[in-house]
Amino acid sequence: MSTTPTPPTSALRRWLPWAAGTLARESRDTLFLLAIVGWVVLMQAAHMPWAVTGLCLGVLAWRAWLTIRQKVLPGRWVRVIFVMLVIALTATQFRTIFGGEAGSALILLLLTLKTLELKAQRDAFVIFFLGFFTLLSHFLFSQSLVTAIGILAGVLALLTALVNAHTPAGYPPLRQALFIALRMAALGAPIMLALFMLFPRFAPLWGLPGNEKAKTGLSNDMTVGNIAELAQDDSIAFRVRFEGEAPPRSAMYYRGPVLSRLDGQKWTGSGFPRAPSNQQQAERAPAGSAADTVRYEVLLQPHQMQWLLTLDVAVTPPTLPAGWRSLQMASMEWTSHRPITDVLRYRASSQLNYHADASIPAPYLRPYLALPPGLNPRTRELAQRFLNDPKLANSTPKEQVEAVLQTLRIGGYTYTLAPGITGEHAADTFWFDSKKGFCEHIANAFVVLMRNMQIPARIVTGYQGGELNPMDGMWTVRQSDAHAWAEVWLEGQGWVRIDPTASVAPSRVEDLARLQSRGAIGNAIDTLSPGFAGALQRGLQSLRNVWEATNTSWNNWVLNYTQERQFDLLRNLGFSQVNWMTLLQLLAIAMAAAALLGGLWVWHSRQRQDPWLHALQQARRRLLHMGLPVADSAAITPRQLLDLLAQHQARANTAADAWGAWQQWLQALEAVRYAPAGSTQHAATTPTAQLRQLKTRLPRLPQLPLAQAQPAQTQPSTG
Repeated sequence: MSTTPTPPTSALRRWLPWAAGTLARESRDTLFLLAIVGWVVLMQAAHMPWAVTGLCLGVLAWRAWLTIRQKVLPGRWVRVIFVMLVIALTATQFRTIFGGEAGSALILLLLTLKTLELKAQRDAFVIFFLGFFTLLSHFLFSQSLVTAIGILAGVLALLTALVNAHTPAGYPPLRQALFIALRMAALGAPIMLALFMLFPRFAPLWGLPGNEKAKTGLSNDMTVGNIAELAQDDSIAFRVRFEGEAPPRSAMYYRGPVLSRLDGQKWTGSGFPRAPSNQQQAERAPAGSAADTVRYEVLLQPHQMQWLLTLDVAVTPPTLPAGWRSLQMASMEWTSHRPITDVLRYRASSQLNYHADASIPAPYLRPYLALPPGLNPRTRELAQRFLNDPKLANSTPKEQVEAVLQTLRIGGYTYTLAPGITGEHAADTFWFDSKKGFCEHIANAFVVLMRNMQIPARIVTGYQGGELNPMDGMWTVRQSDAHAWAEVWLEGQGWVRIDPTASVAPSRVEDLARLQSRGAIGNAIDTLSPGFAGALQRGLQSLRNVWEATNTSWNNWVLNYTQERQFDLLRNLGFSQVNWMTLLQLLAIAMAAAALLGGLWVWHSRQRQDPWLHALQQARRRLLHMGLPVADSAAITPRQLLDLLAQHQARANTAADAWGAWQQWLQALEAVRYAPAGSTQHAATTPTAQLRQLKTRLPRLPQLPLAQAQPAQTQPSTG
């Protein structure tokens, strides 16, 4: 006895009913709403503990399974247990249920739990508006362009579901609801743009709280080896736009933390601000001319520290947005009064040839000569050999520095990311054992040797170089451009920048040569043919340039659209006196104009009428004028008019031709709207052409003796 195999379609309908097109409207809408909530959860997954994301996705998967299999939703006690579980999970993960992170996680969990009681339209509306609020909370963690695109997609999806929920009848396609949602968003976009451009920004109240978990780069100290880790990070540290011609890449040293105290293998800074007297201020006059002054604008990514990156050396305070203050430290780097937790835009000017503190009393130079006892003994012996070298007899400190740099050039030292220099005697290891290292290893060994030669020296950390983006003309400085160099103090000159890495590897500062890990993508490209690999790399670089230029525009015109930018915009538009009251007045005018346009649009929509209905109403008014007792209603139909004419035709003693002309006209009008497609009424011409012909015939239809067909009515007396 043979058995008939189950058709594939039957199994598909049983296990995947939505794929076979048999899913009910309610189930389809539920799955669509669950997909939207899943998108909201995944967007925030990078900022949430894995337990929170896993529980949310698990609840959504369970709810989808219940929908597909048409199972009963969990009862009240099950939902109560889940609520207690998510509160306990939030408290365990964040040690609290309050605050930005804990509150966002709790809202996300409650949003997913709400889907377990999704039965009525009221429950769906709660999920809609809670979803909008949860999407907004994403900006607490990231305000990047990618986040904005993801939130925009989520908002459009929620609007689509909201429109779909307001069309309960039938099985309308989601595509139709999406088009309505897009039209709603387009109508609201001008108002949103006006509010964004003109709503006053009162610093420091305006804006979202800073993201405390943003990625960091350099730190306020340096352990030998940590800058080498940054060299494998290709993310953007900041971007620079120069006014006029940019300086050569070899002169692009962006000053960060200056480190002067060595404790074993760790360098730290002095950490006190500069408070120069008038005499000291005069001693720090520029060594070059005004032509050496470079003006530029920096778009600094959040790094959780207070220092500001400026081209070495900024002689005037950077121009920061309203609500920010800058302070120059004793070692000439600039800091802000609070940590930088969001993208910061500021202007600065620097002197490329600048020697600071040409005359410093000896006691103030002692910290720059200090070394821990017993550290790097072989480097101390090397310093003595330099000092005892007959070639350097009676030499100046500047000549001694040049002799050490020459040793780096011809001594077989190499520039590499390979690890190997560790421990407290890292300088000894570099000079005598490995003879290779990254910029921090070289700078550390050089400064330790200088101090052993009684030449005041310190380490400066920051960034060097950059890459010009031809899409927007800005220089991109990445974390991989992190660099460490040295400064030595010379009598009569002050602090002078010395980059010992340039002596070991001149290409490091002259061009884009970098020591970076290739990564999986780079290794895959290397396996291709040279011609194809080069074209692919150029294509990927072009795409990256486009993306970075777009992201910079987002940072400039959205994230950094401050009150100052608002005022600049109004000045460019011709306003002379600009303040926050001007913004409020323009905003009120814009809102009034939007309300007026909206009212005119509604009025125009009401005035517009369906051409078919307009023809029908013209016929009704003409028949009413002839004496047909037609109700004064726009709901009259051609069939009702035909019935009224038939009733009055029986009372009239006139020829049937006039009545037949009207009956034929009304039947044709009815057929234009209600005749099925493909019928004889639609065979000759299109409905639009037929309607045009009917409207042309209407004035030529004969007069009907309807007054004779009506019973006599008693006229009221007028006496």
